[in-house]
Amino acid sequence: MSHFFTSESVTEGHPDKLCDQISDAILDEALRQDKNAHVACECLATTGLVVVAGEMRTRGYIPIAEVARRTIEEIGYDDAVYGFDHNACAVVVSVGEQSLDIQMGVDSDKNKKHEQGAGDQGLMFGFACDETKELMPLPISLAHRLTKKLSDVRKKNGLKYLRPDGKSQVTVQYGDNGEPERIECIVVSTQHADTVSHAQICKDIRKHVIEPVCGDLMDGKTKIHINPTGRFVIGGPPGDCGLTGRKIIVDTYGGYSRHGGGAFSGKDPSKVDRSAAYAARWIAKHVVKAKLARKCEVQVAYAIGIAAPVSVHCETFGTGIVSDRKLEKAITEVFDLRPAAIIRDLDLLKPQYRKLAAYGHMGREDLGVAWEKCDRVAALLKAVK
Repeated sequence: MSHFFTSESVTEGHPDKLCDQISDAILDEALRQDKNAHVACECLATTGLVVVAGEMRTRGYIPIAEVARRTIEEIGYDDAVYGFDHNACAVVVSVGEQSLDIQMGVDSDKNKKHEQGAGDQGLMFGFACDETKELMPLPISLAHRLTKKLSDVRKKNGLKYLRPDGKSQVTVQYGDNGEPERIECIVVSTQHADTVSHAQICKDIRKHVIEPVCGDLMDGKTKIHINPTGRFVIGGPPGDCGLTGRKIIVDTYGGYSRHGGGAFSGKDPSKVDRSAAYAARWIAKHVVKAKLARKCEVQVAYAIGIAAPVSVHCETFGTGIVSDRKLEKAITEVFDLRPAAIIRDLDLLKPQYRKLAAYGHMGREDLGVAWEKCDRVAALLKAVK
């Protein structure tokens, strides 16, 4: 039977995403000065206030308040009339040193086995499917494209009444064969100036945002909701307190795949919450790219201080051309899932994280990230055979 599936995205001006970007901007600055920096940085934002807290170990000096203000300004909160302003808000910093107990597991010279262990226990998932060219589920792909378009329209198309905060949501109808067929419903909400009418917002958003992105999959029955309450003037941190790591489903697969629960932003890649999730996506994408399955989910799990994962699991949901257990064996032959190897193979010590902190960490072929490249397809096929 046909069914519906819905995913959402948010703009870079959403309060939670603002916090993610501040955390990752601080991480980028730490890695820029010291590639071996260890960072666990959290952020909270509310009316007139940003709080940055966490742990850090680095040889550099990070001007945390300055980085936070610069990030807020670049997102677009550069005028007090928007309700939040990079110059007017207070920035409180409470960052301490990384725990010595964690260092014992992470640092190869302190680890009992003399290799870099996982920075924490946990389980991570990666996913890929053949619904889009970047091998992401269609609902989250469209939702991200809508919010990116909304941001572009705000910055480039002269719609000066738009403000940084915004959201999208897309419901896709799937047919009896599991293939996406059409869009059932689209929701777009955007913060705006008090002077513009709801009718004007609906007209402009439909013309400049929705139709360019979703036109090919819409039909006469597609429902469209634009600013459903009729008013969205108060947005950003004054409208809703923001926190780092509260949009983990937006960051990954829009709920289409399982999630281990760990957030990415503000964490250096010694934290497997981040690095192993990227590696699992890398592997799943290889499986689909190699046409070994149309849909693939990979789970990896770790114990703190131990380098090798405690388990690797692969699920192809009946779409694989070989057994999932055979795929698991091939995966462990082709991909080294120890933290140091993941960091090396995916080039995770370079500053690149602020730009990933909005519009998703997966499927970002536009950013050229290593976990979206499929350079081991031949090796995987050989291991399977």
